[in-house]
Parts: sequence; C-alpha cells; structure tokens
Amino acid sequence: MREERCLTTPCGASLALTGDAVNTVPVAPPAVLYAPEPLDSPGLCESRPDRPTRLEVPVLTAVDPHVSVSPRTAGPSSARDVLMAYVGLTKPRIIELLLLTTVPVMFLAQRGVPPLGLVVATVVGGTLSAGSANALNCVYDADIDERMRRTRRRALPRHLVSTRAALVFGLVLGVLSTLWLGLLVNWLSASLALAANVFYVVGYTMILKRRTTQNIVWGGAAGCFPALIGWTAVTGSLAWPPVVLFLVVFFWTPPHFWALAIRYREDYAAAEVPMLPVKAGAKAVARQIVAYSYVMVATSLLLWPVAGTGWLYPTVAVVLGAAFLVESHLLLRRSANSDDVVDLKPMRLFHWSNMYLSLLFVAIALDPLLTR
Repeated sequence: MREERCLTTPCGASLALTGDAVNTVPVAPPAVLYAPEPLDSPGLCESRPDRPTRLEVPVLTAVDPHVSVSPRTAGPSSARDVLMAYVGLTKPRIIELLLLTTVPVMFLAQRGVPPLGLVVATVVGGTLSAGSANALNCVYDADIDERMRRTRRRALPRHLVSTRAALVFGLVLGVLSTLWLGLLVNWLSASLALAANVFYVVGYTMILKRRTTQNIVWGGAAGCFPALIGWTAVTGSLAWPPVVLFLVVFFWTPPHFWALAIRYREDYAAAEVPMLPVKAGAKAVARQIVAYSYVMVATSLLLWPVAGTGWLYPTVAVVLGAAFLVESHLLLRRSANSDDVVDLKPMRLFHWSNMYLSLLFVAIALDPLLTR
C-alpha cells in the first residue's frame, strides 16, 4: 500500500511525502517523520511554494516508543537459516547450563567416572527434553518475544518458523526424549525429565510468568531437575545429595535471573511481564538477591556432610560462595545510590552467577576423582 502525506517546510514549500506504509503507527501530532534530507535545507526551499515538491521516502513510519515492530526476514530463507532457527528454538545456551548440572552429579553418584555410554545417553536425552521445553516456551511466549528487544530476533518473531511447525517440533522432541531416556537410561530419569518439561511449560510459562513477581522463584524449579536426573541415571533411585543440589540451583536461580531482569526491566515492562525488577525498586530487588545468595551458599555447604565429599568440594564452595556474596553486596551498595541500570551494573552479578554454578559443579565432578 502506498501512502502520501503533505507538510510544509519552514520556508513555506509544500512537500508531498510518498512511501510504503509498512508498519505505520498512527500517532497524535506532532509526529516524527524521517526524510533523507532536512526539511529546511536550501535544496527544498528552492522549490516553488505554489507547486508541491515530491520527495520519495522508502518507508514512512511514525515513531511510538510503546510499539515494538518485530524484524522480518527479507525474501525466502535459506535451508541453513531454517535449520539454525530450529536450533535456536531449543535455546542451546540454556541447555549447556542444564547439562553442566547433570554430568557432574553422575560423577558424584558413581564415586568416580560413570560409564561413557550412560553419560552420552543421559546427555542426549536431557538435550532433547530441555530443547522440547524451550521450543514450547517460544511458542507460547511468541507475543512477548515480539515486544522485547532482547528476544525479538528469535525464530518465531522473525517468522523463520511457523507457530504450528514450532509446536510440532517441541512436542516431538518431548516424546523422543521420554522414550530415549526410558529405554536407554531408566524410566525414573525419563519421568523426572518429563515432569521438568511439563512444569516449565505449564507451571512457569503458562501460569506463573505473567501473573506474579515470584514467577522465576517457583518456575525456576524446572531448571533444578537435571541434578536429580543425573543421580538417578547412575543409581536408579533418589537420595539426599541430589536433593541438596536441587536446592542449590533453586536458590541460585532468583539472584541469577533478577540480575538479568534488572538489565532488561524496560523490555519486561513493555511486554507486561511482572518480573520483580519491574514492580519493585532496584534496592528492594538487591536485598532479595542478597538474601537468596546467603541461603544458596549455606545450602551448597550441606553437600559436604550429606554426600561425604572430600576436601576439594567444600573448599571450592566456600571460596566461590564468598565471592558471590561480595558481588551481591556490591549490587546492593550501588542500588542505594542509583536506580539507573548503567550505575547498577547488574550484568556483573549475572555473569558471575554463571561462573559460580559452573565452577561449583566442576568441583563436584572432580572431588571424587581427586580425593578418593
């Protein structure tokens, strides 16, 4: 559709602006219109005032800060683009973190190196299960992803994959993961993976995320299941050590995710997602981050007596925990002076939280190898 509008330059010349009316947002005047040349430039003012000057504009768009236009791909997508879009639906970076909390627990349960075939089977099954949950999350949250700058380049907002195809993809991965784990690992591990999938998609994505500021606290429990799955894959039963590690990840999730939500709170606000940093001030959020951090560190130390680890794990847990507490207190101190994201530097804590969990679980894997 072509659109034509007229306006008058400061020197009195009339301009007829024509362009494709793509994603044009109606706003009350004054609207901001972008043209290739300033409206008061000498070239335009030389036009005859009684004869409109026609200026071709590729796209005429009114700027509205409350409207987010999702990017679309230009022309047909290549096979590689589509393949990478499906991979993107599974959120590989999240899967990496989940697997990092699975494999080390297998070393702890085995009290040494677990069978390679069992590790591979568990990793593949866990990847399929997590990929299923993430893909279904993308389907349900497609409207949110279109409105958030952080997520608007995902496959569904860019229309690289249809909603129906993404839904089928997620469901197929879920079925395959359950059968894979059940047949090649054990049915207890398969049941736990399926429970985590359902809880993440239904409990967090569909129920909690859009309704409460505590969404990530309870919804984050789905990300704690890998510790249970890794243990049951080796032993075929549950015990207290994986429950302790489940709780470590549970108390780690709020500080980790709230730090990220502080950085992108405007995005969440625009998408009407009630993350705690959207509804509360930075200082209040930082206080809760500090509180959860202390509980997390205390819980991590429980593994020492419960699992009977050697000296390596508690040493690493104390050092990492102390560093985490320092970083969380620094965020609290910065929040007392400013509510601005630039001053708060929340991504420092976010990145450190990833490092903390990674190194802690590496210590879990190494402890039975080095201190037997």
